[in-house]
Amino acid sequence: MKRTIAAGLVLIILMCMATASASTGSIDNPLITLSYLDGAFAGSMKADISDALEESVSAAVSKLDDLYRSSVGYSFAPRFTNVSLGQGGTIALSPGGSIILLSGSATIAITGGEVINVSTGDEVVSAQPLTLYQRYFCTENTTAVVTAGAPATAQVDGYYMLDAQSAPVTPQEPTTPRPQSAFIDVAESDWFYAAVDYVYRNGLFAGTTATTFSPGTAMTRGMFVTVLHRLDGRPAVDFGAGLSDVTNPAMYYYDAVIWANANRIVTGYTDGTFQPDRAVSREEMAVIIHRYASHKGRDMQPRGAGPEQGVQFDAFQDRGDVSAYAAPAMQWAVSWEIIRGSNGRLLPRNTATRAEVAQIIYNYCEKVG
Repeated sequence: MKRTIAAGLVLIILMCMATASASTGSIDNPLITLSYLDGAFAGSMKADISDALEESVSAAVSKLDDLYRSSVGYSFAPRFTNVSLGQGGTIALSPGGSIILLSGSATIAITGGEVINVSTGDEVVSAQPLTLYQRYFCTENTTAVVTAGAPATAQVDGYYMLDAQSAPVTPQEPTTPRPQSAFIDVAESDWFYAAVDYVYRNGLFAGTTATTFSPGTAMTRGMFVTVLHRLDGRPAVDFGAGLSDVTNPAMYYYDAVIWANANRIVTGYTDGTFQPDRAVSREEMAVIIHRYASHKGRDMQPRGAGPEQGVQFDAFQDRGDVSAYAAPAMQWAVSWEIIRGSNGRLLPRNTATRAEVAQIIYNYCEKVG
C-alpha cells in the first residue's frame, strides 16, 4: 500500500514538472510572468515597432523627395518664419506651404491646384488680395506666387522661394499671428464681441492699432461713411464733392464722402460743410444708414404687426427727443432692430462708440442687407 501511494506522489511530481517546463504564455502555461514581459516580450515588441517606424519614416522622406526634388532654390521653414517683401517682391509657395500677411499689401496668383484661406474656410481666387493675419494654405499639387503691392512682412512655413527683392527676417523670433478679431481690448464675454468679429473679418473696420480696437472711442462722421463705402464694395469715384471741407484726396474718408454725397446718402450741413471729424450722433447715424438702405433698394417700410413685427418706435420713452428730420429714419431703424436703444431709451443726440457702430452695422447686415 505504501509503495502504491509513493508511486502516485512521484507521478504527480513528474506531471507538475512537465507543466512547469511549458513556455510562458503558451496554451499549456497561460500565466505571463513579469520577467517574460520585461525580457523576451518587450524586446520583440520594440523590434517590431522600430521596424514599422523605420518603414514609415522612409516612405515619408521618399514622398517629400519626390515632391520637391525639382524645386531647386526653395527653402524649407519647419514652422512659421518671418520674411520681408519689397514692393513688387514675390514669394513662391509649394504644396503644403502657408503664408500669413502681417503688414503691407499683397496678392496671390495660383498657377495650379487650390489655395484655401484656412482662417475662413474659403477657396481663394487667383489674383485675390491677401487679408492681414489670415492663413493661406496650398493644397496638394498646388503652386502659387504672392506679390507685394507695397513693402510687406509675412510668415511662411513649408517650402518657399523668395526673389532677389525679398529676404528672410532672421534676427526676429517667429511670432504667433493674432487670431481673427482677437484684439486685446475685446473679450469673448463682451456684448459687442460678435459684431466686432464680423466687421473686422469682412474688412469694414480696422483696429486702431495692430492689437487694439478701442471699442469705447467715439465714431466720427468720416469714419461712419467710410464703413458704408467699404460695405458697398469701395466703388470708385471720379468727381468732386460739393462740400467745402472735403477737398483733400489724401484723407482716408475722401472717396467715401464723395461717393456718399453723390448718391445723396449724406448732404452736409447748411453751411456747406460735412465736418468729417465731428462725432456722429445716433440720430445722424440712423438717417445716413436709412439713406444707404434706400440707395441699395432695400425694404424701406417700418415693420409693423404680424409674424415679422419689429420693435415699435413708440415703446421708447425719449422718442420725443428725436429731431423731426430724423424721426422717419429712426422709426425704420428701430423697427428693423438696427438700432435697439439702451434701457428703453434711444438717446438720439448722444454720440456712438466704435463698438456701438460695429453692432449697428452687424444688425443692418443681418436684418436688412
